[in-house]
Amino acid sequence: MINSMKTRILLLLLGIAVGAYAGGFLSSETITYYNQTSTMVSFSQAGTEMSEATAFIPAVDQEGKGVTTLLSVQIVPGTRKALVDIEKLLFWTDTQNSIRVSRSVAENVTGEDLSYYDITYSISANASVIEGPSAGAAMTIATISALLRERIDRTVMITGTINHDGTIGPVGEILAKAVAAKERGAETFLVPPGQSEQTVYENVERCQGTGMSRVCTIQRVPEKVSVSERAGIDVIEVRDIGEAMPYFFK
Repeated sequence: MINSMKTRILLLLLGIAVGAYAGGFLSSETITYYNQTSTMVSFSQAGTEMSEATAFIPAVDQEGKGVTTLLSVQIVPGTRKALVDIEKLLFWTDTQNSIRVSRSVAENVTGEDLSYYDITYSISANASVIEGPSAGAAMTIATISALLRERIDRTVMITGTINHDGTIGPVGEILAKAVAAKERGAETFLVPPGQSEQTVYENVERCQGTGMSRVCTIQRVPEKVSVSERAGIDVIEVRDIGEAMPYFFK
């Protein structure tokens, strides 16, 4: 009887010892994993502060009138999120793609790793509609400005889509946007290749017949004009973001 009780006590003590050892082992593993994770977070945020840049984007409202919209890009420590804050604008799906491409191009141009940052794009404007693709080049310049902490020259504006390789693609309504840029105070307007001239349509009255049988019609006649001369602003064609940067960062 006594021997049986001793055996039970020994088994119980042995079980406690094994449990304590296992518990200590598991705790050690958990702490090590936590420390590794903590170190990674500290490393990603070390010495990082908020950075912000603003730029004006030329756009066109629903009535075809040129307007300028204010873009703000804010970069803070994070996990590579892209956030958008849009006021009084119709948010096109294409805008999301433009933001992704703009961030990627800015990352390649500056050599910065954006894996540990969140970027917020805020757009405020009086226009009811803005096309996301046409704002791509301006979004890229503003993102680069925030990353490099370089001030953008306010006398320069740009329009154009942005491609993954940094090239700038064509957009519409160049003349209306150039006029809006001029009214905002810009002196130089950067446009995609081949778009420093634009085809406009003039209403021309044409009449046929004589006397009471005379019939007049209005025809729209195409005419190619210089955007620079019509808008009164220096218009320069740029092929990619690399060509555009010296105009903004002087």
